[in-house]
Amino acid sequence: MAKLGTLPCQMINEMVKAGHIQNVLEQNIRPASVDLRLSEEFYRVDGVFLPRPGESVREIISKMGASLHDLNYPLERGTTYLARLEESLKLPPDIYAYCNPKSSTGRNDIHVRVIADRISRYDTVAPAGYAGELWMAVEPRSFPIKLKPGVSLSQIRFFNHDTRFDEKELEFFCERDKLLWYKGSPLSYEEIKIKDYDGSLILTIDLSGEMAGYECRGSSKVLDFTAKDRYLPEEFFEPLRISGKTALLKKDSFYILRTREAVRVPLHFSSEIVPMDERSGEFRTHYAGFFDPGWGWGASGEGKGRVAVLEIRPFSDVILRDNQPVAKFRFEKMIEAPTASYDSLPDSSYNSQREEILPRLSKHFKVAV
Repeated sequence: MAKLGTLPCQMINEMVKAGHIQNVLEQNIRPASVDLRLSEEFYRVDGVFLPRPGESVREIISKMGASLHDLNYPLERGTTYLARLEESLKLPPDIYAYCNPKSSTGRNDIHVRVIADRISRYDTVAPAGYAGELWMAVEPRSFPIKLKPGVSLSQIRFFNHDTRFDEKELEFFCERDKLLWYKGSPLSYEEIKIKDYDGSLILTIDLSGEMAGYECRGSSKVLDFTAKDRYLPEEFFEPLRISGKTALLKKDSFYILRTREAVRVPLHFSSEIVPMDERSGEFRTHYAGFFDPGWGWGASGEGKGRVAVLEIRPFSDVILRDNQPVAKFRFEKMIEAPTASYDSLPDSSYNSQREEILPRLSKHFKVAV
């Protein structure tokens, strides 16, 4: 019987060796994904676009007001850029892929979308068997950023079948694998009060303290994306103060908050945050949202999950209350468990994330304690 689901790192390595994924650095292969790198080919464009079926990105560039951008200069806030990625694909006929922004990208309010030739969907490399270049649209939303070739802003995942949970499977795996935790104890399926009954977990916001997160209304200061542990949070953000477990989020401001519940991703699953629908409110609660196998799992399953950090942008003024639903997690079965897990990777930026007073900003910032 054929194995179905998400490809683990050992199978991704096999595809690299076979030439199906080209120009990949070995250190950029994660437990169930590959970090995609920016090339030197970088353009400033009038706006983001999608190819029509049968149309390559290169055919469109000159029609979209593109001009070359020198990466010695920062990317301006509110401006869209287009970059060719170093990796290219020649996938087997049964393999397709999807992309997600990396955590550091989302936490700095950088909007990125991967674009592929002939595919009229963002962050999508489907149907199976795609061959061609990969491109990325990049737009800093809150402050200018400095990039250089080789930086990774997004990651790609590979599949041979859709193995997302239905509701019965979610109930079973919640009990067996203890996917959701609160204050160090696992939550049973019956204890989860808010459900969409579509095989996903609904998580709620944590507004229990006097300060629950960060707000950024914009800055002219440039963030160097190659720097680590350089910046103080107050250079770009200010603490979001809470009154009565309630927060007023202002339209078009950008916020970093976190969930009350902690998620645990066993080695035989991966997970992503998917968009909440308008029934939950007029705001977007994530821009990055893929979780490799082993997130919150610990070295050998002793982990008690890890809270999710959320990037929230309201489309109108929003009153957010503690324990309000804000995030939806969907799990995908792996073809087989990866030979590496997120919590065991020495270079994972957030695998030591603990319960700080405020949610963790990106790796570019000094940790607030």
